[in-house]
Amino acid sequence: MKLFRTVFGAALLVTCLDHAAMATTQNVIFNGTVTATCTLVVGTNGTMTVSADLQSLSSHNSGGSAGTVTLTTTGGVSLSVDPVTLTTVPAADSTATTWTPTYSASGAHTTAETGAATALAVPGADLVSVHLAGTKGGSNRFATGNYQATVTLRCE
Repeated sequence: MKLFRTVFGAALLVTCLDHAAMATTQNVIFNGTVTATCTLVVGTNGTMTVSADLQSLSSHNSGGSAGTVTLTTTGGVSLSVDPVTLTTVPAADSTATTWTPTYSASGAHTTAETGAATALAVPGADLVSVHLAGTKGGSNRFATGNYQATVTLRCE
């Protein structure tokens, strides 16, 4: 009987060793969501200079320069500028100024200079140039002193 058990056990062991181990698998699922995003990083602030007739203070005038912003987006956003609401003018300047912000973009998106909202459908990076022009009407002129205005570039 002992011999039978030993022979049977050995035969069973040989049979088990002869077969490959049973394999099992499972799938691991990964999910991810990318929402429409946009980042804006100011590179340089702009400079406005006055025109010869003293009726325009603008980044487009000779010696003026645009502000620059680096934009990076996943797409599915809109780029725009808000109306200027924050200005500092010298006390001697008591007449109305019309402030007009504009922008243009180059890179993944090409946007000609505009003050209107622009849809950015695809992902990418752009260099955005932001301009500002202040104008006086009629016989009004810019007075001597320091001027400052803030342009809000919006990406949403």
